[in-house]
Amino acid sequence: MRSAFLGVSAAALLAAGLTGGALAPAFGQTLIVGNDEKPGWDESGKQIIRDPGHDTLSVIDISKPDMPQIRSTIPLMNSISGPPTNLAVSPSGDFALVANSLEPVTQGWAHRLDPDNKVFLVDMKADPPKVAGTITVGKQPSGLAISPKGDLALVANRADGTISVLSIRGKDVLVVDTVSVGTGPDQVSAVAITPDGKRALAVKSNANKVALLSIDGGKVTYDKRDLPAGIFPYNIAITPDGKLALTADTGNGGSSDGHADTVSVIDLEANPTRVIDHVTVGDSPEGLAISPKGDLAVTVEARGSNMKGAPHYHPAGAVTVLKIDGKKVTNAGEINVGAFPEGGAFSVDGQYLYIGNFIDADMSVLKVDGTTLTDTGQRIKLPGHPASMRSGPQ
Repeated sequence: MRSAFLGVSAAALLAAGLTGGALAPAFGQTLIVGNDEKPGWDESGKQIIRDPGHDTLSVIDISKPDMPQIRSTIPLMNSISGPPTNLAVSPSGDFALVANSLEPVTQGWAHRLDPDNKVFLVDMKADPPKVAGTITVGKQPSGLAISPKGDLALVANRADGTISVLSIRGKDVLVVDTVSVGTGPDQVSAVAITPDGKRALAVKSNANKVALLSIDGGKVTYDKRDLPAGIFPYNIAITPDGKLALTADTGNGGSSDGHADTVSVIDLEANPTRVIDHVTVGDSPEGLAISPKGDLAVTVEARGSNMKGAPHYHPAGAVTVLKIDGKKVTNAGEINVGAFPEGGAFSVDGQYLYIGNFIDADMSVLKVDGTTLTDTGQRIKLPGHPASMRSGPQ
């Protein structure tokens, strides 16, 4: 990693009160947020690319779920170009993995963004947390997952249709295999591991499919079988009991178009595994999270909030609540959040939900009461634009 991309000055962070100086929060009560400072929009709504070198990773203490506190922020290159699950904390809480999808490349007096191949190992026990290593994986690493035992991680390489298999021993991480699950155009964007650690599912966005994989120890095998999802499945999550998987079907090549989209419901207990329902949600669900209680899930929807001047523009994004009752998943309502929301994560007790609003550079704090979400009014200002978010072990 070039030093230019770790070039945020320590003095500047200290002046902002964003580094070190605090004890690490309790296990399972940490929220990590990747802030990508490269993409943006001008007043007319035209997308722009800012100068690189200002991306960060924020570590937030949610041990008091109603009062999140930023404990530290470190310089770290990361990207919004992928589902907001390109990072995860290990089950032990000792380390985190952060994938970087796109790397800035100088082009004359400007920059373009090309596929990267890096996953960063972050020592979460250091004060402040620090990058402890860099792992080279496939092209354009995007969504990733760490196994429940913490001994294996899978990284979805969006640009080459592969899954990188990472073996983990303590804080040593090694790429041990690369599993092909389709051609590059399939764009495998996210992956999830079942709670028993024996299976994984990866979404193939352009193909509108979900690939099934088997895990035997450290060996990962593509079952050569795909499930049909909705249009452009971009993100995936599995319920805590391992009975269902949900995909966020973003539609329209992964961006807003004003039309309703869906969540595909996959029965993991069925033999063979099959899609059993498609639930209608709002426009462009990208973020996807399931409560630790397993009774509800949420999709985080852009709804054109990054598209000023478009017919389907809305000033706010939204969160749709999905009630989970056995294997029945139903739309239970929605709530507005900030502009261009990306990631979402629950507190460890499932009583609060945090949403990263990319354009607003802040985080909404929502109270969870059954299947009802209430905006607490808290908007936690972040030191950058939140592109991804996860809490505790995944």
